[in-house]
Amino acid sequence: MTITMIPAKSQLPINVMSTAEVRRRVAGYARVSTNEEEQQTSYEAQVDYYTKMIQANPAWEFIDVYTDEGISATSTKKRDGFNQMVEDALAGKIDLIITKSVSRFARNTVDSLSTIRKLKDAGVEVWFEKEAIKTFDSKGELLITIMSSLAQEESRSISENVTWGWRKRFSDGKVSMPYKQFLGYEKGEDGKPVIVEEEAEIVRLIYRLFLFGKSASHIANLLMAEGIPTPGGKATWRSNVVLSILQNEKYTGNALLQKGYTTDFLTKAHKRNEGEIPQFFIEGSHPAIIDPTLFEEVQHELQRRAASGQTTISAHPLSGKIFCADCNGLYGPRVWHSTSQYRRVVWQCNHKYARGQRGAKCTSSSVKEEQVQAAFLAAFNQRITDREAIFAAYDDVLAELTDTTALDAEAAALKQEQEVVAELIRKGVEENACAALDQADYSARRDALLARFKAAEARLAEIDAERQKRRMKQANINRFLQILKKQENLVEDFDEELWYITVDKVLVHADRRLSIVFRDGAVVEVALEK
Repeated sequence: MTITMIPAKSQLPINVMSTAEVRRRVAGYARVSTNEEEQQTSYEAQVDYYTKMIQANPAWEFIDVYTDEGISATSTKKRDGFNQMVEDALAGKIDLIITKSVSRFARNTVDSLSTIRKLKDAGVEVWFEKEAIKTFDSKGELLITIMSSLAQEESRSISENVTWGWRKRFSDGKVSMPYKQFLGYEKGEDGKPVIVEEEAEIVRLIYRLFLFGKSASHIANLLMAEGIPTPGGKATWRSNVVLSILQNEKYTGNALLQKGYTTDFLTKAHKRNEGEIPQFFIEGSHPAIIDPTLFEEVQHELQRRAASGQTTISAHPLSGKIFCADCNGLYGPRVWHSTSQYRRVVWQCNHKYARGQRGAKCTSSSVKEEQVQAAFLAAFNQRITDREAIFAAYDDVLAELTDTTALDAEAAALKQEQEVVAELIRKGVEENACAALDQADYSARRDALLARFKAAEARLAEIDAERQKRRMKQANINRFLQILKKQENLVEDFDEELWYITVDKVLVHADRRLSIVFRDGAVVEVALEK
């Protein structure tokens, strides 16, 4: 057997060729993680440094300095400059990348190593100046693995310190707002929020329009039509922006802190806080734009619309207000004789021709807009005529209608019950861990205790709902009484604002009667005009 060795060809890879043969195409990478002024100086200095450094070397051809400003290094997904640099390198436009340190490149070990390996396979070297590491060096990858791991742990430590700092601020009752994206407030000289009255009027308008029956999308359209900019200064309003204003408790002068939290410092994944970590409710932390009672009314109305499916109420004042007394269906507009001279719009039950469970059609009547308006005027004027009797009646019963003393006592007893049950569950767990118990018996006792706890929890939710219902009733009654006191004369013309404020709904009966249900709970029957 004869073995002959065939020598390798004498050919050096392009990345180690002498400078006499080819100039290396070199790029720099600079990044700072915040937009603060001192970091801005560092950012500009890095760009200037790498530009001059590369251009001064006759063996190098300057390609570019790729940059990311105000971007965290824990993930490379949102770093446009970094990703463009890698893309150009893999496309054969770069031979060498110079950057300040491993931590500037990436604090995520996986991202760092996978990127370096891809670049190395494409014949692109990375030089980390601070650590004096070059990726084509035989020990380069080992050192980078160690340094990247240290950088990742440093990032974890920074994240934990920042999180601790924020939670300490929360526990101390210090409230901060994203002022550039928050309508109605600006940062005062003492660091606390102060009201911007011009913007506060827009917030109050949004709340008022919503309680008048307007949907979030319709309010957004109205604001755009008036040329009012969004909290971020943009021209286009979205319904979710309106809803966020309607649901933000900070407008009441109170603040619920730590509504969400970051679950992973690498991915920056954010989750709504559903009891996993503590929350802090700060009362009277800053001046209020919206009265807390009004805010509570809006939350109640949001829940009511969501439950009834009326989240997209249109601009028409009758929309979402008229219901069938026969099947409780919502009324909507219908066009009759659309192609003839007798064309007219009527309001009709949406279930008019849908057969119910008993197979019978809805027997409700159709109504015209002007008939509903006339019935409202008649009902409201009747209440104005009787207002002295109304004032006297409410003086006697208002406190009784809205009393929550018994509910408060029951809630306190239920909370105490929960504390006792929770302690029994805890002791049971400890006993089961320390002694050999019959597991079937232990599971039965534990399940019974859990059932008691959940029953108390469910009843507490019912009590909270009932208390809110009574508070809303009190607010509606007080508002209606204020309107009656201001309105001394009979109303002659339909007033859209008065309609929204005073009327809860209108029921249409088959015998051509309308029941006008006011927000204070009173009902006035009016026969339909022909």
